[in-house]
Amino acid sequence: MSKKRRTLKRSAIPRSLSVSLAGIRAGSALAVDSAVQKVMGRSGGSDDSEFARREARRFVHELGKLKGTYVKIGQMLALFGEQFLPPVLVEALRDLSDATEPLHWDALESFVRDSLGERFDELEIDPEAVAAASLAQVHLAKVRATGEWICIKVQYPGLADVIDADFDAVVRMLLLARWIKTGREMDDWLESMRVHLHHEIDYWREAALTRQMAELVQGVELSAVGYHVPEVYPHFCTGTVLAMEFVEGYSVADPAVAALSQERRNALGRAMLELFFYEVYDWGLMQTDPNFGNYLLRLDDRRRKAAHDELALLDFGSVLECSGDFLFHLRHTIDAGQQQDVPRLVDGLVGLGCLQTNASAQARDLFADFCLHLLEPLRAPEQLPAQYLNERGEYCWAKSRLMRRAGRQAAASAATRHFTPPSRDFALIARKLTGVFNFIAALQAEFNAHEMIVAHIERWRERETREVN
Repeated sequence: MSKKRRTLKRSAIPRSLSVSLAGIRAGSALAVDSAVQKVMGRSGGSDDSEFARREARRFVHELGKLKGTYVKIGQMLALFGEQFLPPVLVEALRDLSDATEPLHWDALESFVRDSLGERFDELEIDPEAVAAASLAQVHLAKVRATGEWICIKVQYPGLADVIDADFDAVVRMLLLARWIKTGREMDDWLESMRVHLHHEIDYWREAALTRQMAELVQGVELSAVGYHVPEVYPHFCTGTVLAMEFVEGYSVADPAVAALSQERRNALGRAMLELFFYEVYDWGLMQTDPNFGNYLLRLDDRRRKAAHDELALLDFGSVLECSGDFLFHLRHTIDAGQQQDVPRLVDGLVGLGCLQTNASAQARDLFADFCLHLLEPLRAPEQLPAQYLNERGEYCWAKSRLMRRAGRQAAASAATRHFTPPSRDFALIARKLTGVFNFIAALQAEFNAHEMIVAHIERWRERETREVN
């Protein structure tokens, strides 16, 4: 039997209506469930009932069927929704997969031809996509004049025209289902998510940031691992097509990576963490989508105990350009957490908008404790938990299960009446740090990060002193 071809669905009205109906149904059902819970004298309302879980899963199923921008919006809600959505909905949203069946080339060819114009005939594009996601898919293409292979990321046709309408439809559903309530704080969060979504489809911005990051990593010298950012081919770039160097490598989850020597895996883990520190303390520019698919490992001879490997950075559609004020508070917060200086840590959290100036002592203690948990690997060796160290006194990132412990701490904090949703920028940083730590844990790396962070902090302080003088 031949495989069914996926083609474009042009009508947005049935999609929006479907989401709205899902919201109305969920809202009505949850209201009834809440009333029943109260009559039966059960605490907690409908937020954590099995009925609420079923309605959440049903809504997520509707998003999954609609695909495209709805899937992407659902994934963003899963990432940022912990700040304002019921846990049952966030849990259900995490099941949305970005992997999708690619559009058949017949549905894309004329769109790409119109976008590239005469340049289209300069390329020999493989009609079989090598990757597909909710907003775009990737094809290999050979430059006819040189024989060089590049990859082109093609945005799905008409996406920019419906992205706001689709976002509004999802928000409308959340309101109808009574999963969110309107208010200034909520409006600010939703607007920041909308901006983030538009950044994901702004290929001119992504191309510029890719070139900028390539220049920045060139100035970084590590002994065992280098960084590689794909070259951008401006000649073949448009608002809906992004052309870049074709990079081959291994995923961090590949068995070939797990088979590397402990020394090489440690070096790769250090390189990932070092990149985060450069982004925070030197560049003020941070790639905030740290899923494993956005990195490839370009390995030297895999049989060698020591080698020079490369960490390839692939996607810059989700980059945060940090403000000076935000960086000031973030740098001081990390510094204070590393030194376990709770009063200064609290001051940093207030500056980042995670705590209000009049926050109670309990709220301050809760947030400070969470940050101390999250920054545990940066402590001095003698302050690291002994149960997570190897025989050489090195921190075992996978064994520590740090993200699981920090996640429980965050959930406990969010469940209290003292919880204040943090700013979007802080949520993005927390997301990035979580991804970095998970990446290092996937490598089964074992090393201490204290000297590394101290070196970055000292250089930062020296720069600040020179600027003042």
